[in-house]
Amino acid sequence: MNHPKVNNTLILGAGPAGMAAAMELHKARHHVHVVEKDIQVGGLAKTLTYEEDGNVFRTDIGPHRFYSKNPYLYAFIADLLHEKWQQVPRCTRFYIGGIFYHYPIRFTDVLKKIGLWNACCILHNYLYERARKCICPRTLNSFEDYVVSTFGRRLAEFNMLNYTEKIWGVPCNQISIDWAKQRIGNLSVIAAIKKMFIKCGGPKSLVDIFYYPSHGTGLIYEAIKNKLLAGGHQLSLQSEPVVIHHENNAITSVTINTPQGEQTLYPAYVVNSIPITRCIQLFSPPPPQNVIRAAQSLRFRSQVYLFLTVNKPSISKDNWIYFPDKEIPFGRISEMRNFSSHMCPDGMTSLFVEFFCFKGDEIWNASKEELFEMSISTFEKMNFFMRQDVRNIYLLKKEHVYPIYDLDYAEHVQTVLEWTDSFSNFYTIGRPGRFRYTNQDHSLEMGIHAAACILNKKKWQYTFGKEDEYFEQGYVPKTVTNEESTPPQGDREHVATSPVSGYRDSNR
Repeated sequence: MNHPKVNNTLILGAGPAGMAAAMELHKARHHVHVVEKDIQVGGLAKTLTYEEDGNVFRTDIGPHRFYSKNPYLYAFIADLLHEKWQQVPRCTRFYIGGIFYHYPIRFTDVLKKIGLWNACCILHNYLYERARKCICPRTLNSFEDYVVSTFGRRLAEFNMLNYTEKIWGVPCNQISIDWAKQRIGNLSVIAAIKKMFIKCGGPKSLVDIFYYPSHGTGLIYEAIKNKLLAGGHQLSLQSEPVVIHHENNAITSVTINTPQGEQTLYPAYVVNSIPITRCIQLFSPPPPQNVIRAAQSLRFRSQVYLFLTVNKPSISKDNWIYFPDKEIPFGRISEMRNFSSHMCPDGMTSLFVEFFCFKGDEIWNASKEELFEMSISTFEKMNFFMRQDVRNIYLLKKEHVYPIYDLDYAEHVQTVLEWTDSFSNFYTIGRPGRFRYTNQDHSLEMGIHAAACILNKKKWQYTFGKEDEYFEQGYVPKTVTNEESTPPQGDREHVATSPVSGYRDSNR
């Protein structure tokens, strides 16, 4: 049976990339239908709300600061939030061997705390690697090769190799060099020293100010949702695709499972932002065997989270703190009050605790009480709070958080994306959709670009977050308006400067 195509787009997944695509299409009066598995939009950038006896606590799923090299993205969010976002000074530390260090690294701080002997060892290793580059350069195949060659073994082991292995659950010599190029490609000892003396100016190599919505980063995506609903678009929550039908190199229909039962849709275009590993399983007829095998070879790292509400006015001054030591079970904490005072009631605070894991392992299967018992001694040792200060403990789990850059991932990703990108009306975007560790601004830009491609009837043709740019770079304007920039028009030269932003976040 033939079904007429209408001017509409089906968007699978309501994370930053999917919602940005929906918003741009809404602006162009192009109808969209967003399908989201969760009960709430925002993906890993949603904001969760917990009410306790009339007290409201809010938390993101990990810290989601915003900054970018792309002025249009600031205007995009300013148009959504108006005065409901603010500049926040960044304060970050990492905790190693019972000692707090500033992050990004301040060499005077490190030298004072590690002692003269360790400082001399770090300097010796660094100078050795500099000399070796001129005489007999290392063969750089892995993340470990790269950071040892760039910083020296001693400094690499100080907080890079151990934290990276903690995140991924994979030895650093089995992690692709792409991860180093993407996250620390232009970072060097010299760059960090310059940062000690250059505190202001345009784009910053190590951003120390960022923008943040007053009531959590999820406010961005709730604002988009409200505009979509007001504009007559469809939003199916607690729903997910179960079959993607295709013929003659085009998507013909998509069957989704909703609370009301299965429904088959006939969109003119499909934008996918669900995990590509899952998406590949939905195609009917199935993809070629080499594509299926490549998708099966891709792995995601999962996370488990504790959200603790605390009867203290403050725990620390930090936005977040990293914990590279493997003896400490969690990897990062965030105090949401330090992002915005609206995230906690007056006189109380909260802590978001992140554990890296694989689905089904010991951490994944642990109860909230077990995870709390693993963690409380560390918090008490740091004098953050005592057991009796904790009001409530909440547990969350997420499966597809970090795409794992193992040594073979790039070949597998290329195989999968070459096949999906060959469809005339299918666009796969976002961190899970393109199996790429993008930050929030990159994901937004991908969604905006996908919308431009649809409106201009062009195929996907842009690469976001170039490997040779350091992800801590960004531009933070003093004021944000929606008058000075224009959206991308669907080809590379029209996309504003490729954004490069900070650790997830992110996140994540």
